[in-house]
Amino acid sequence: MSPVVKRKGEKFTLPSKYLLFILTIVCTALIILTFYTGFLSTPLSAVGGFLIVPMQDGISKAGSWLSTRSEELVEIRSLIQENEELKQKVDELTMENISLQQDRYELTNLRQLYELDSQYDEYQKIGARIIAKDSGNWFHSFTINKGTNDGLSVDMNVIAGSGLVLRIIDAGPDWAKVMAIISDNSNVSGMVLSTSDNLIVTGDLELYADGLISFEKLVDSADRVVEGDKIVTSNVSDKYLPGILIGYISAINVDSNNLTKSGVLTPAVDFEHLEEVLVITQTKQTVAEGD
Repeated sequence: MSPVVKRKGEKFTLPSKYLLFILTIVCTALIILTFYTGFLSTPLSAVGGFLIVPMQDGISKAGSWLSTRSEELVEIRSLIQENEELKQKVDELTMENISLQQDRYELTNLRQLYELDSQYDEYQKIGARIIAKDSGNWFHSFTINKGTNDGLSVDMNVIAGSGLVLRIIDAGPDWAKVMAIISDNSNVSGMVLSTSDNLIVTGDLELYADGLISFEKLVDSADRVVEGDKIVTSNVSDKYLPGILIGYISAINVDSNNLTKSGVLTPAVDFEHLEEVLVITQTKQTVAEGD
């Protein structure tokens, strides 16, 4: 038996030192062949290309996807922050716009009151703001923020818009309650400005749903009163100062007695959107006494 290869049972064994020597020679030979001839470079390159290139391509695509997602997340965060800033800016502009609209509306009201004050400059007046009103859609009865401490008293006439609201019916130190001409129990002696014919203006909340109030007991035998004529408070009224505009005739009818006429008026005041009023600080009695 060879001293190199020994048989042990059914298996052949090779001493380690011979095995190492053989492997060294094989490796050296392969290195020389590869270096000088390229004998193994092509197969190894093919194997490497088959295994490594797809792996590199997958890694590249994964890296590109992660990079894109990362950029998108950064952009989303930036857009969210920008969106929050824009929302805050919109809220600020909305509040500023509301404030400007309120200022404009208040300025319009003040201009109307100033014009009304100039129109009735023979009367002393004080401005007041409405702070409460009775239930319903219209200001048929409401409370203002001025009272007896400001020189107000019962029966003082109240005006707004373009004419008569009505009068104070109760007053406290810093408040006063006003009844409007559209109230069901209101009753005002009026006069047709163009003819000086007298009539009675009465409130009617149901009728005011159409923006109107009624009048009656108009004596107009000459048929001179027409639609569109102005109705003002008359000189014979016991509680209302003369010459204050009440409204305009919208319709006129002959009563069944053929002696008087009745109809409806369009009030000079918008009783749906009142905010400020002017109170004439003189009553009919004090003016009459002064005269």
